[in-house]
Amino acid sequence: MSIKPDRWIRRMAVEHKMIEPFADRQVRDGKISYGISSYGYDLRVSDEFKIFTNINSTVVDPKNFDPRSFVEFRGEVCIIPPNSFALAKSVEYFRIPRNVLTVCVGKSTYARCGIIVNVTPFEPEWEGYVTLEISNTTPLPAKVYANEGLCQILFFESDEPCEISYRDKQGKYQKQTGIVLPRI
Repeated sequence: MSIKPDRWIRRMAVEHKMIEPFADRQVRDGKISYGISSYGYDLRVSDEFKIFTNINSTVVDPKNFDPRSFVEFRGEVCIIPPNSFALAKSVEYFRIPRNVLTVCVGKSTYARCGIIVNVTPFEPEWEGYVTLEISNTTPLPAKVYANEGLCQILFFESDEPCEISYRDKQGKYQKQTGIVLPRI
């Protein structure tokens, strides 16, 4: 298995629609950067958020998640409360090839502010918009900027395709179009 460079990512994005929309260069211009990088792709967070709240005194249970645990928000800047988190959706739609696995890492600009991004790997043949988990580990409110870079996706290509892909096992998060809450 090998990590893939920018030229491979660019080819896969253009020829196989692996990333749509695709920014074929690093975009900065006063923004938190997004687009292609040397060995990955910095995805953007959309303007759709679900901010965790305790106003309804619900219990967080991954087997029976109560959607009242979140407040929906749409806007250019999301304020995540202290020691809390939000879910968001990527701007980009991904189609992962059968012989590729991705790993997501947070951008240092946010990490240096105590904002941690967690995204599980995109498995072979997974596709959809990414549901992003954004944690504010600080005792202060934290800003996240919509339509700017949030995390970097690294692509690993195997020498051979996997035996059972995410599509083959009919994964529960396949082709998600919005922010998807935990499912069993």
